[in-house]
Amino acid sequence: MKFGLHGINFGPYSSPQIIRDVAQAAETAGFDSLWTGEHIVLPEKGGFLPARTPHLDSIVALTYVAAATKTLKLATGVIILPQHNPLLLAKQIASLDVLSGGRVLAGFGVGWLRPEFQALGVSFEDRGARADAYLQAMQAIWSQERPTYHSRFSSFEDVQAYPRPLQQPSPPILIGGSSLPALYRTVKYAHGWFASETTPENLSHSLSTIRQLEQEGVRPEALGALEISMYVGGSITPEAIERLAERGVHRLVLALPLKASRETSLRFIEHVSKTLLP
Repeated sequence: MKFGLHGINFGPYSSPQIIRDVAQAAETAGFDSLWTGEHIVLPEKGGFLPARTPHLDSIVALTYVAAATKTLKLATGVIILPQHNPLLLAKQIASLDVLSGGRVLAGFGVGWLRPEFQALGVSFEDRGARADAYLQAMQAIWSQERPTYHSRFSSFEDVQAYPRPLQQPSPPILIGGSSLPALYRTVKYAHGWFASETTPENLSHSLSTIRQLEQEGVRPEALGALEISMYVGGSITPEAIERLAERGVHRLVLALPLKASRETSLRFIEHVSKTLLP
C-alpha cells in the first residue's frame, strides 16, 4: 500500500512555509505523493465551503512542491477538466512534468458545482462529453508526431507543443468520480482511478463495475492494469487498510487536517508515519 496526502493547495495550506515544510516532512516520512484539489471560484451562497476559502492553482502549487522535494509524486486530485482549455492545460502539465523530473500524476474530474461552471461561462450539461474530448486532445498534443485532433469541443492540426512530458506517451492519467460515465471514462482512458467512496458497499459496487467494463473489452490493452487510489477523509485503522488492500486498493490518500497550523500538520504526518506507513 502506498500513501499520499491530499489538500496541499487549499485552506491553511496556501502559505509558502506550510507547503514547503509539509511537503518535505511527507517526503522524509515515506509518503509517495502530495495531492491538490481544485475550485477556481466558489459561490457566495449555498456552497459546501466558505466562499473565501483559499484555493491555490493546482499547477502553481505543485510546481512549488516540486522545487522543495525530490521524489514525491505530484498529483492533481482533481483538476476539473471541462473548465480548462485542453491545450493550455496540456502545456502546464507537460511543463511541470519536465521541471519535476517526471513526477506528475494527472488527475481529472468533470465537476459538480453548477455555479462555478456558470461563472466561468462553461456549459454544465455537456461537461462529460467535453472532458472526454479534452482527454483525447491532450493525449494527441503530448504524444503524436504530427498532433491532430478534431471534435466539436477542440480542433487542431499543423501545430506542435514542446516540451513534451518526460513521461510518455503521457503522465499517468487518473479519473475521479463513481458515476457510471466516470467509471467508463476511467477504464477507457486512464491509468488510475481516484476513488472517494464513503462506504464499503459503494466501493464494492464501483470496483465490480470497473471489472465488468474491463471484461467487456472497454479497456485498451496498452493502458495496462488500473491503479486504484482512494481518498480517506477521516481516521483509518491498520485492519481497514489491510481489507482495502485485499480489495485491490493500491494507494490511500489521507486528508490533511483542514483546521491546522504548521505544527499540527507536522504532528499529523509524524503520527501517520509511525502508526500506518510500512
